[in-house]
Amino acid sequence: MRSLTRPNPEHNYDPQVEIGNLILHRDAKPAEDPGSRQIPSTGQPGKLLMATWNIANLGVHKRRVDDLKVIATILSWFELVAVQEIADNLDDFLGLIAHLPDHYDWIFNDRAGNDERSAFLYDTRRVRLSPKIGEVVVVESDRKHVRLPGIERNFFGFNRNPYLAGFHVESSQILLANCHLIYGPQSSSTDKQASLERRQLEAYAIARWCDLRRKDRHRWTTNIIALGDFNLPRAETTDEIYQALTKRGLSLPPHTTRIPTNVSNTADYDQIAVTPGLKTKILKMGVFDFDGAIFSDIYNPSTPGYWRTCTKYYISDHRPLWMQLKL
Repeated sequence: MRSLTRPNPEHNYDPQVEIGNLILHRDAKPAEDPGSRQIPSTGQPGKLLMATWNIANLGVHKRRVDDLKVIATILSWFELVAVQEIADNLDDFLGLIAHLPDHYDWIFNDRAGNDERSAFLYDTRRVRLSPKIGEVVVVESDRKHVRLPGIERNFFGFNRNPYLAGFHVESSQILLANCHLIYGPQSSSTDKQASLERRQLEAYAIARWCDLRRKDRHRWTTNIIALGDFNLPRAETTDEIYQALTKRGLSLPPHTTRIPTNVSNTADYDQIAVTPGLKTKILKMGVFDFDGAIFSDIYNPSTPGYWRTCTKYYISDHRPLWMQLKL
């Protein structure tokens, strides 16, 4: 992982002020604040509030205690969270955990491509970890089936195997695949095309796995969700990654906020993809854009450069994507 640009000058702030502003933004009714996201409250019977968040380079550039407090507060709004881009150095991840309420637990995997780990955080008052934990692996003999029209290259496996974990919520079981698809070199048009094709194959591979596993007579559950950072340029039917990801029945439900998940406002990288049967159970879904709520003293929408640098470095260059699911 490459370190993001360090703000110059350094931006210091009162975390309690920032947390207060974020909570006001989270809870404001649309009539009061058209930009609010109204994230539902946790603890609602018959419902699960989950999220996915790429917390950029967590452990690569050292975050301050105040930064970890703010990030932990946002995470604590959800009952089950998939986190991507955790460094092999766990210092900041464990520092983040220390600022979560005591009723949260967590699991994480080992490093993979780009020296990254993934993790799940969950509210033990509502969510129980199942014994089913692992990774999505396409064995060599099965890779010949990961093919797409117009792509001649072979699929050699994931750069970062999707991290699997099963959870019990009330009487329901749900299996999550925490994904971070390859982005790849972008230095030339040849590199860009090769990276795009590798990402298309990875997207199709996870879609195919979800489809096959859901239909398998030995499945643990049919409630399978692939979520995370798919490095998806646009959640549109004309997008190549979107097409590969939805080719085998996965759905990418449109969130009501319809804003990009990256802070630069250029892409729909992060998604929550559901298998058939779950789409009708989605109650609400959205991106929490903290623009103007975090670091409001330096926020200027007409010249957002310094604000974006600070937000990316201290918080993340991705926004959380959340979904409320009926059990």
